[in-house]
Amino acid sequence: MPEQWYSLTGEEVAAVFQSDPHRGLDEREVRERAARFGPNELARAPRVPLWRMFVEQFKDFMVLILLAATVISGFLGEFMDAATIMVIVIINAILGCIQEYRAERSMEALKELTAPEARVIRGGMEQKTSAAGLVPGDVVLLEAGDRVPADLRLLEAVNLEIEESALTGESAPVKKKVEPISGRVTPGDARNMAYLGTVVTRGRGRGIVVATGMATEMGRIAGLIQEAGSEETPLQRRLAQLGRGLVAFCLLVCALVVAVGIYRGEPAHQMFLAGVSLAVAAIPEGLPAIVTVALAIGVQRMIRRRAIIRKLPAVETLGCATVICSDKTGTLTQNEMTVRRAVVGQVPLEFTGEGYDPKGQIITSLSPRAEELQLFFKIAALCNNAVLTRSGISIGGLFRSLACRESPVWSINGDPTEGALLVMAAKGGFWREELERHEQRVMEFPFDSERKRMSVVYKQADGTLVAYVKGAPDVVLELCTHHYRQGRIVPLTPRQREEILRQNAAMASDALRVLALAWCRLGPASTGELTEAEVEQNLVFVGLAGMIDPPRPAAVMAVQRCRRAGIKVVMITGDHRLTAAAVARELGLLGRQGRILTGSELDQLDDEQLGRIVGEVAVYARVSPRHKLRIVRALKQAGHVVAMTGDGINDAPAIKEADIGIAMGITGTDVTKEASSMVLADDNFTTIVAAVEEGRGIYDNIRKFIRYLLSCNVGEVLVMFFAVLAGLPLPLLPIQILWMNLVTDGLPAMALGVDPPDPDIMYRPPRHPRESIFAHGLAWRILGSGLAIGLGTLIVFAGVYSLGYGHLDLARTMAFNTLVFSQLFFVFTCRSEHHTIWEVGLFSNPHLLAAVLCSILLQLAVTYVPYLQPAFHTVPLDAPHWLVVILVSLTPPLFNTAFRHLQLRVREKIMYIKV
Repeated sequence: MPEQWYSLTGEEVAAVFQSDPHRGLDEREVRERAARFGPNELARAPRVPLWRMFVEQFKDFMVLILLAATVISGFLGEFMDAATIMVIVIINAILGCIQEYRAERSMEALKELTAPEARVIRGGMEQKTSAAGLVPGDVVLLEAGDRVPADLRLLEAVNLEIEESALTGESAPVKKKVEPISGRVTPGDARNMAYLGTVVTRGRGRGIVVATGMATEMGRIAGLIQEAGSEETPLQRRLAQLGRGLVAFCLLVCALVVAVGIYRGEPAHQMFLAGVSLAVAAIPEGLPAIVTVALAIGVQRMIRRRAIIRKLPAVETLGCATVICSDKTGTLTQNEMTVRRAVVGQVPLEFTGEGYDPKGQIITSLSPRAEELQLFFKIAALCNNAVLTRSGISIGGLFRSLACRESPVWSINGDPTEGALLVMAAKGGFWREELERHEQRVMEFPFDSERKRMSVVYKQADGTLVAYVKGAPDVVLELCTHHYRQGRIVPLTPRQREEILRQNAAMASDALRVLALAWCRLGPASTGELTEAEVEQNLVFVGLAGMIDPPRPAAVMAVQRCRRAGIKVVMITGDHRLTAAAVARELGLLGRQGRILTGSELDQLDDEQLGRIVGEVAVYARVSPRHKLRIVRALKQAGHVVAMTGDGINDAPAIKEADIGIAMGITGTDVTKEASSMVLADDNFTTIVAAVEEGRGIYDNIRKFIRYLLSCNVGEVLVMFFAVLAGLPLPLLPIQILWMNLVTDGLPAMALGVDPPDPDIMYRPPRHPRESIFAHGLAWRILGSGLAIGLGTLIVFAGVYSLGYGHLDLARTMAFNTLVFSQLFFVFTCRSEHHTIWEVGLFSNPHLLAAVLCSILLQLAVTYVPYLQPAFHTVPLDAPHWLVVILVSLTPPLFNTAFRHLQLRVREKIMYIKV
């Protein structure tokens, strides 16, 4: 195949690939080419194999010391102990390997969910597909905000500009064309090509795929591209630092235990092995890994609730959010526009019908043949890029009309606002496909949030050029010099301008989104290219279209939940002030203190003035993306943790600046998604609130198993330390310490990671982002619980040993079981910092019940199975022994429950006295 695709015409390139420039490939050809060319992906670093993950588990410093000590024990004749310790270490390594494997696969699944998509034409139908599924010969559609999914030879370019810094280093967007280029040029000069990884900044286009994967220009330099590594959250970094501090402390205590034990005459090799075992059990070296697994599990739960996390730190930050800045259209509202009212030539119109079904009546005094009414519908149909579909399939005008009788299931490919205008025109009997038989589109000036308008130029049958314009009423009206009155075009006077704006305000106050439609005759077709200024001048105002986009019913409840959770919701919209106010009132956003600020008012404020009032503003109307950036910065400077939504390419800076950037999964551009830390799969505000709830729940769960792990580790260290100081024999042998670490720190700790959130989690205020993980007395709870577990175990051991109630093995077995069961009962106390286990529900986390039951069965096995008793130095326990073990093990959680009840009673009495 030729390399210089830019030197061929579009038709020649299509012929080479045996593809139709308008219909694309059919599914059979796509499958054949996918098998031949492979996926459209750059080469990735090879996955770490499972066996290497397993080997990595043995590289920990303390595990290596333990293995060395075990080998020494074997040489000293302690073969049973050495073999058992080796088995436990291997089981621990297997569990660690499984955790790491699950976390890695979860992250890979997350990357798959956030993989880029492409819009293609296959078999004559437009559809979305994964960019990885593109094959040479596919016809791809591009629009502003898209990241080019493969190397394309452009077939159509409407004001298309592409930023190619990823390939050439030049940040200035390049204006594209479709004409072939002679000679040999570099990729940066190939103006009729679009290359993988570059970004569409303006306009729209269509191209045919000429190279995929490693055959693309980007693929050739793939060796220079470094894939970003997995990003640690601030919490993970803090816990890693904490872990290093705990390692030092535990090693010091363990060394002291070894030194005192040897001084008292205990065998040196046994004390050394006990010290190392205690260090391995006490040091929470797995804490960062467990946090990673908890984050991964939480991310999977968020995915089920339609929130896709792109950057792991966002999970942590979500729980701190104090302000959610949300777009109105499609996020707080249903994003299914329907034109309800219109004004054409000063005459009102009303439309019946629901959704995108092109059936309905037009109630008006205007004649259906009135020139201004026909022009109104014509502009709505032609100044439009949306496609009306039934069951996801776009259908031509005549067949659409037939299909309309058969099925009421209609939807829109494209912008919902344009969809509403398209349906309105169809109700008036105007279909774009039929109109374009007589008129041909030759130019387009796309809508963007700065211009607030869209213009198209059509060449009519007699060669005359005509411009059709739609946009914000105040913007379009500024470009108009004439309007229709009683069927005639007359000059537009200041008084009539005011009347049109008054009609616009009346519709906006009824929560209608209003667009103005206008046109002008440009004269005979010329060879030169017209500019925006030349087209968008001396327009004739035709009418106003008012469409409704009702609030999502669930969004009203979600706003209330945010208020209870101490989170302020701010609505940002490009709509008219009155439209924004009406919708905000329906959503419950505008209270007594709520203010509305428009974009023009925002421009008149400096940063200091904005900072003083930003906390009072509930609605921003008539704003553009550049205003969003100012709003985010002002809120952050006021001390807020800001979540900001966006969908367009111009929203990317504000999304990147926000603490939590949220992109729309359906309407969002590739650039916005890549700048974001979270993507809403359903573009729904309720999903943001669900993600905040999950974020808080994940942070709570991390605190839960930090409390559990560290309390248990403190208890283990203290029982050994106090026993040595008191001159008692070792309460636990090395093998018992390691086994206890396996059965208590493994499954139960992991099960806490999937614990459901407290029922009142969204009634608490957001936590401060710099809040310590040990805030709200967690450190004291850990020390207190560890002390209770350690002292309880030591009392059982000392009592049985010193009272002569049996021998040393019995005392150790009872201490061993007391410590294990104390930890297994304590895990239920850790399920909530605010409620007792009975309030949370004993059976609300079946994973935890299964984990504890499994650990109990394993513990009973080493106590009673004859083959295991010599290895673990245990003896069978009778009913009185178990009574002591259970009573002592249950004392800390029962005391904690009683204390919580007392606390609540005292708080209720204080509240009653205050009232």
